[in-house]
Amino acid sequence: MIERINVRELAPEAYQAMLGVERFLHECGVPHATLELVKIRASQINGCAFCLDMHCRDAKKAGESDERLWSVAAWREAPYYTDAERAALALSEAATRLADRPDPVPDEIWADAAEHYTQEQLAALVVAIAQINAWNRICVVSRKVPGSL
Repeated sequence: MIERINVRELAPEAYQAMLGVERFLHECGVPHATLELVKIRASQINGCAFCLDMHCRDAKKAGESDERLWSVAAWREAPYYTDAERAALALSEAATRLADRPDPVPDEIWADAAEHYTQEQLAALVVAIAQINAWNRICVVSRKVPGSL
Protein backbone atom coordinates (compact mmCIF):
# COMPACT_ATOMS: atom_id res chain seq x y z
CA MET A 1 0.00 0.00 0.00
CA ILE A 2 1.22 3.49 -0.82
CA GLU A 3 0.07 6.55 1.09
CA ARG A 4 -2.12 8.79 -1.10
CA ILE A 5 -1.66 12.03 0.76
CA ASN A 6 0.06 13.23 3.90
CA VAL A 7 -2.60 15.09 5.87
CA ARG A 8 -0.12 15.98 8.62
CA GLU A 9 2.07 17.89 6.16
CA LEU A 10 -0.71 19.42 4.07
CA ALA A 11 -3.11 20.41 6.87
CA PRO A 12 -0.77 21.04 9.81
CA GLU A 13 -3.17 23.29 11.72
CA ALA A 14 -5.90 20.66 11.65
CA TYR A 15 -3.44 17.95 12.59
CA GLN A 16 -2.17 20.00 15.55
CA ALA A 17 -5.74 20.65 16.69
CA MET A 18 -6.39 16.90 16.71
CA LEU A 19 -3.21 16.38 18.72
CA GLY A 20 -4.61 18.89 21.21
CA VAL A 21 -7.63 16.62 21.66
CA GLU A 22 -5.24 13.71 22.21
CA ARG A 23 -3.50 15.69 24.97
CA PHE A 24 -6.89 16.30 26.60
CA LEU A 25 -7.68 12.57 26.44
CA HIS A 26 -4.34 11.72 28.03
CA GLU A 27 -5.39 13.71 31.11
CA CYS A 28 -9.17 13.10 31.10
CA GLY A 29 -9.44 10.60 33.96
CA VAL A 30 -10.54 7.62 31.87
CA PRO A 31 -8.02 4.80 32.37
CA HIS A 32 -5.41 4.63 29.60
CA ALA A 33 -6.12 0.94 29.04
CA THR A 34 -9.81 1.67 28.49
CA LEU A 35 -9.07 4.41 25.98
CA GLU A 36 -6.73 2.11 24.05
CA LEU A 37 -9.34 -0.67 23.99
CA VAL A 38 -11.96 1.78 22.69
CA LYS A 39 -9.56 2.98 19.99
CA ILE A 40 -8.68 -0.57 18.99
CA ARG A 41 -12.32 -1.66 18.76
CA ALA A 42 -13.40 1.34 16.67
CA SER A 43 -10.39 0.85 14.41
CA GLN A 44 -11.32 -2.81 13.92
CA ILE A 45 -14.86 -1.85 12.94
CA ASN A 46 -13.61 0.86 10.57
CA GLY A 47 -10.92 -1.35 9.04
CA CYS A 48 -8.12 1.07 9.87
CA ALA A 49 -4.92 -1.00 9.82
CA PHE A 50 -2.72 2.01 10.65
CA CYS A 51 -4.65 2.87 13.84
CA LEU A 52 -4.95 -0.79 14.84
CA ASP A 53 -1.21 -1.25 14.51
CA MET A 54 -0.42 1.94 16.42
CA HIS A 55 -2.89 1.43 19.28
CA CYS A 56 -2.07 -2.25 19.75
CA ARG A 57 1.62 -1.32 19.94
CA ASP A 58 0.87 1.54 22.36
CA ALA A 59 -1.27 -0.72 24.55
CA LYS A 60 1.39 -3.42 24.55
CA LYS A 61 4.08 -0.89 25.56
CA ALA A 62 1.79 0.22 28.41
CA GLY A 63 1.65 -3.35 29.70
CA GLU A 64 -1.50 -4.69 28.04
CA SER A 65 -1.63 -8.49 27.81
CA ASP A 66 -1.66 -10.36 24.53
CA GLU A 67 -4.92 -12.09 25.48
CA ARG A 68 -6.74 -8.78 25.91
CA LEU A 69 -5.37 -7.39 22.66
CA TRP A 70 -6.16 -10.54 20.66
CA SER A 71 -9.73 -10.75 21.87
CA VAL A 72 -10.96 -7.15 21.62
CA ALA A 73 -13.12 -8.05 18.60
CA ALA A 74 -14.80 -10.75 20.71
CA TRP A 75 -14.89 -8.82 24.00
CA ARG A 76 -18.41 -10.04 24.85
CA GLU A 77 -17.25 -13.66 24.97
CA ALA A 78 -13.77 -13.11 26.40
CA PRO A 79 -13.25 -13.14 30.18
CA TYR A 80 -10.45 -10.56 30.18
CA TYR A 81 -12.35 -7.28 30.54
CA THR A 82 -13.86 -5.48 33.51
CA ASP A 83 -17.50 -4.43 33.54
CA ALA A 84 -16.42 -0.82 33.07
CA GLU A 85 -14.29 -1.73 30.04
CA ARG A 86 -17.19 -3.72 28.59
CA ALA A 87 -19.46 -0.70 28.98
CA ALA A 88 -16.92 1.51 27.20
CA LEU A 89 -16.49 -1.05 24.40
CA ALA A 90 -20.26 -1.29 23.92
CA LEU A 91 -20.50 2.50 23.75
CA SER A 92 -17.62 2.60 21.28
CA GLU A 93 -19.25 0.02 19.03
CA ALA A 94 -22.63 1.74 19.09
CA ALA A 95 -21.20 5.21 18.43
CA THR A 96 -18.98 3.87 15.64
CA ARG A 97 -21.86 2.03 13.93
CA LEU A 98 -24.36 4.90 13.94
CA ALA A 99 -26.02 3.88 10.68
CA ASP A 100 -26.52 0.22 11.63
CA ARG A 101 -29.76 0.60 13.60
CA PRO A 102 -32.61 3.05 14.13
CA ASP A 103 -31.57 3.83 17.73
CA PRO A 104 -27.79 3.98 17.29
CA VAL A 105 -26.90 4.34 20.97
CA PRO A 106 -29.69 2.71 22.96
CA ASP A 107 -30.46 3.94 26.47
CA GLU A 108 -29.31 0.59 27.90
CA ILE A 109 -25.80 1.07 26.51
CA TRP A 110 -25.65 4.63 27.81
CA ALA A 111 -27.03 3.64 31.23
CA ASP A 112 -24.47 0.85 31.55
CA ALA A 113 -21.64 3.26 30.77
CA ALA A 114 -23.09 5.80 33.21
CA GLU A 115 -22.91 3.18 35.99
CA HIS A 116 -19.13 2.97 35.57
CA TYR A 117 -18.03 6.47 34.62
CA THR A 118 -18.62 9.98 35.93
CA GLN A 119 -20.31 12.55 33.71
CA GLU A 120 -16.90 14.06 32.93
CA GLN A 121 -15.48 10.66 32.03
CA LEU A 122 -18.51 9.92 29.85
CA ALA A 123 -17.96 13.20 28.02
CA ALA A 124 -14.31 12.25 27.53
CA LEU A 125 -15.31 8.80 26.25
CA VAL A 126 -17.65 10.41 23.71
CA VAL A 127 -14.79 12.67 22.60
CA ALA A 128 -12.38 9.72 22.43
CA ILE A 129 -14.78 7.71 20.29
CA ALA A 130 -15.39 10.64 17.95
CA GLN A 131 -11.64 11.30 17.78
CA ILE A 132 -10.66 7.74 16.86
CA ASN A 133 -13.40 7.62 14.25
CA ALA A 134 -11.99 10.85 12.75
CA TRP A 135 -8.43 9.45 12.80
CA ASN A 136 -9.69 6.22 11.20
CA ARG A 137 -11.30 8.13 8.37
CA ILE A 138 -8.21 10.25 7.77
CA CYS A 139 -5.93 7.21 7.78
CA VAL A 140 -8.17 4.97 5.66
CA VAL A 141 -8.85 7.65 3.02
CA SER A 142 -5.20 8.71 2.86
CA ARG A 143 -4.03 5.07 2.95
CA LYS A 144 -1.71 5.66 5.87
CA VAL A 145 0.69 2.70 5.94
CA PRO A 146 0.67 0.62 9.15
CA GLY A 147 3.95 0.92 11.04
CA SER A 148 4.95 4.13 9.26
CA LEU A 149 4.62 6.44 12.26
